[in-house]
Amino acid sequence: MTTEESDAQDRAPEPHGLRLVPALLTMTVVSGLVDAVSYLGLGHVFTANMTGNVVLLGFSAVGAPGISTGHSLVSLASFLTGAVVGGRVARRYGGGSRRTWTRTTSAAEAVLLGVAAAIAFASPGASGARYALIAVTAFAMGLRNTTVHKLGVRDLTATTVLTTTLTGLAADSRLGGGTGSRTPRRGASAVALLAGALLGGWLVLHHGLGVPLLVAALLAGALAATVSGRI
Repeated sequence: MTTEESDAQDRAPEPHGLRLVPALLTMTVVSGLVDAVSYLGLGHVFTANMTGNVVLLGFSAVGAPGISTGHSLVSLASFLTGAVVGGRVARRYGGGSRRTWTRTTSAAEAVLLGVAAAIAFASPGASGARYALIAVTAFAMGLRNTTVHKLGVRDLTATTVLTTTLTGLAADSRLGGGTGSRTPRRGASAVALLAGALLGGWLVLHHGLGVPLLVAALLAGALAATVSGRI
């Protein structure tokens, strides 16, 4: 989608519903939940934050203990597959209503996370289940990240990583010589990911893997039912 097309969609009337900014922040909370499950419960692997997986691959290559090359590779491959599918969905729906497009991918994410929750409840300790959970959650995050990237909402173009967001937050702050005008969204994004990680970590440690995945699925499902295309 070009900048002109995005701007035109920003001005176009959309049905009422949850605006994209709070919707994207909710997606960021879901990312924290998903990475809490994967890192704390699936063997030191990320299924939302792919930057972390690339680093973990380097660690595993030099024999660092407790890190699985297989887990990281499955996560990366599944995420990229989800991103490819997301790209195709964007080409099919991205030229029309952003509401339809975002709801479609949110619904798909909700279904995938629901499947992951079912697997976690049914076979919490099985090796095959671990790989299935990595693959399904990473695919869901790849699908969603492509959608978020192509929506192009300023300061919320990623819902799984914060490096660029935190850099902009500091560099454009008054302390950094800027105006600080873009601080609210960037700060809210950081808080949302932290909140998701805190909630997800607590749920994993006290209730296992199924509950946080179910919470993540319900949040994604709520977005699928309520999100609009308005900024």
